[in-house]
Amino acid sequence: MANREIPEEYLDGYDRILAEVSATGRRLTRDEIASRRALGEQAAEAGHRLRALVSAHLTAARTAWPDAGGTADSALAAVQQVIDAFAEGFERAELLAVRQEEAARREFIDDLLYGRSDLGRLAERAERFGLRLSHAHAVAVAQGRTAYGEADPVPRQVERAVIARFGDRSVLLTTKDGRLLCIAPGHQDEVLAHFAKQAYAATDGGRVAIGRPQPGPGGVVHSYEEALNALELAERLDLDDPVLRAADLLVYPVLTRDRQAMADLVVDTLGPLAAARGGAVPLLDTLTAYFDSGCVAAEAARRLSLSVRALTYRLDRIHKLTGANPADPAHRYMLQTAVIGARLLDWPATEL
Repeated sequence: MANREIPEEYLDGYDRILAEVSATGRRLTRDEIASRRALGEQAAEAGHRLRALVSAHLTAARTAWPDAGGTADSALAAVQQVIDAFAEGFERAELLAVRQEEAARREFIDDLLYGRSDLGRLAERAERFGLRLSHAHAVAVAQGRTAYGEADPVPRQVERAVIARFGDRSVLLTTKDGRLLCIAPGHQDEVLAHFAKQAYAATDGGRVAIGRPQPGPGGVVHSYEEALNALELAERLDLDDPVLRAADLLVYPVLTRDRQAMADLVVDTLGPLAAARGGAVPLLDTLTAYFDSGCVAAEAARRLSLSVRALTYRLDRIHKLTGANPADPAHRYMLQTAVIGARLLDWPATEL
């Protein structure tokens, strides 16, 4: 059966080599070994399986054995040399094909995420990797404590977990700039949620951001940029959530759209805190904890490792310096917006 599956061209000259080598006891010549390697490469490029090819060689050897003459040891040595050279050529072609595929995949991902290619051509190339760019897609980005490449254990572990749960489902998992990425159809949020869970665990508590579903060929890069921006916001604002959704953070880009206006608000509202003993940072941290705890003094004090009395003293000090009372709803929105702006603009470390 192996001979019927494998074309005779990949066994060309094999019976002659066996006959001569077994009769004379000589080893294969350099040209004969090179010819077996070349046939192995051709067989790999044609898509044949190595197991079937080896079986075909063994079957051919059994068929030629009665006519081979010479010693069995010589014949077996020839079979070993032929199969070894053939397998070497086959594996070389497979390795080259894998490297070419990896290069094509990396080039596609770079073009996809940077939007550098013609959209029509990009959509055609995407189908090769299971993506239909005419549909909406969303991107999840996971960032760990170290950078990852596609061949590293962590990305492979996450990929296995996602594929084991959902199959391919037109999902593309890869890495970019040391981060893990998952690109999925926009309506399959469960895929991105599972990726986020697996990536969080595999990166030992890394952070994951999920962009909004975006339509069309440019949707992937748009969602990817949203996810990156969410990671940057989380770092600036020191957000604790392990999984961030760009849709939940839309207020922050709005607040910083007019950077100069936000800088003016921060300086005018919080600038007087710099006159406090110890500078503005302790009082700014107090406001941050107070607002993050829902304006509950006891919870804010716990977060700051202060007594409620000490926290109340700080809030009173803020009121006196700024003229705005954090406990007063009329002042709270302005103060909280200014605090968010200070965190986004890295004030007071950065002069505005």
